[in-house]
Amino acid sequence: MEAKENKMGVMPIGKLLLSMSLPMMLSMLVQALYNIVDSIFVAQVGEYAVRAVSLAFPAQTLMIAVAVGTAVGINALLSRALGEKEFDKANEVALNGVFVSFVCFLLAALAGWLAARPFMESQTDIAQVRDYGISYLTICSVCSVGVFMQTAFERLLQSTGRTFYTMITQGTGALINIILDPILIFGLFGAPRMEAAGAAVATVVGQIVAALLAVFFNLKYNDDISLRIRGFRPSLNLIGQIYAVGAPSIVVQAIGSVMTYGMNLILSVYGVAQTVFGLYFKLQSFIFMPVFGLNNGMVPIIAYNYGAGKRERVVQTIKTASCFAVGIMLAGLVVMELFPAQLLKMFNATDELLAIGVPALRTICLSFLFAGFCIVVGSSFQALGNGVYSMLVSIARQLVVLLPVAYLFSLTGNILLIWFAFPIAELASVAMSVYFLWRINKKVISQIGKEEKA
Repeated sequence: MEAKENKMGVMPIGKLLLSMSLPMMLSMLVQALYNIVDSIFVAQVGEYAVRAVSLAFPAQTLMIAVAVGTAVGINALLSRALGEKEFDKANEVALNGVFVSFVCFLLAALAGWLAARPFMESQTDIAQVRDYGISYLTICSVCSVGVFMQTAFERLLQSTGRTFYTMITQGTGALINIILDPILIFGLFGAPRMEAAGAAVATVVGQIVAALLAVFFNLKYNDDISLRIRGFRPSLNLIGQIYAVGAPSIVVQAIGSVMTYGMNLILSVYGVAQTVFGLYFKLQSFIFMPVFGLNNGMVPIIAYNYGAGKRERVVQTIKTASCFAVGIMLAGLVVMELFPAQLLKMFNATDELLAIGVPALRTICLSFLFAGFCIVVGSSFQALGNGVYSMLVSIARQLVVLLPVAYLFSLTGNILLIWFAFPIAELASVAMSVYFLWRINKKVISQIGKEEKA
């Protein structure tokens, strides 16, 4: 156990953060790449197919929100238990986390089976778009066991510092997806031509293989926790603790799903603007995913040192991660400002799509100036057991500011104005994040370690 503590509690923060985060940043870059490749292949089928996948995105985001939010709770609670050397509790947290993740999959499968059609019909009256979207979304939800199990078991590896294995699982899943995409979408090598549905099948197969790998790595190499099913009974107390931390994260990401759905409704009168909005989310994932990977490495470090009573290491981790995140986002801002047309042309963009998409990308990406800092601070709140702050910031940014501003600008009939809702909302987000960081520093961070000294 001493070796583990030396890494999480003693190694210099910069080096530790990079060693924990780089494998996940690389694997999430690969994930972002296969999301983009996915859409590039689908775009060859036609603009309606791309639009259908874009309209299905809010429902996919909601499903992933539940999976990731549950895993955030598992991650924080497990890392804290290890930092406090409560190893039996850590084992119980792991088992209960896996159990509740599987229950979430069953609920997601049922919801997708029942709601895919009405969900798509609410966003478009174009029959071909609806048909593409219904088949795509039904497959992604009914076969979502991979995404729930992959996320849960990868967080067990992350919580114990074994981030290298998550790079392998995520990279393998992404590679399988990329290989299967053209085969299933276009019907190569004797496979049936499935078009948008083929992209969904490629996605879920990649996720299931990645989940199986994550299970194997935990059983074979994760000695810090024991996943013995014999005698296991769900603990409502531990599940409650998992969601005390994870529920705000679910709400935060679910709010993003609501925002995307709302924007699709606002943009529906502009037709191709819905496709532009969907492609923006594909492109921005290539910038945001590395920051999320950085966060995944940061959260267990903060949680561990919080449990171990090491305040200075908590503070230094937040500062270092913020600097890294801001640097990544600034690089993304430069690329999107300089090459918006080239980025959109990867998706077989028409002249109409370029006319709307180029100014859209250049305007929306102004929000990147502040987003990196806000993301890191929000995850820090979660790691310190105050995820409700993240939830409040997200509600304010996306529901109180972004959607109402976008709707008001849409009334002018000038689509260019709608995109300015994003940087305006991010300004509100950074103001609230700074305020809540001041509060949590005063009430929580400044008190870390004081009880032991007393």
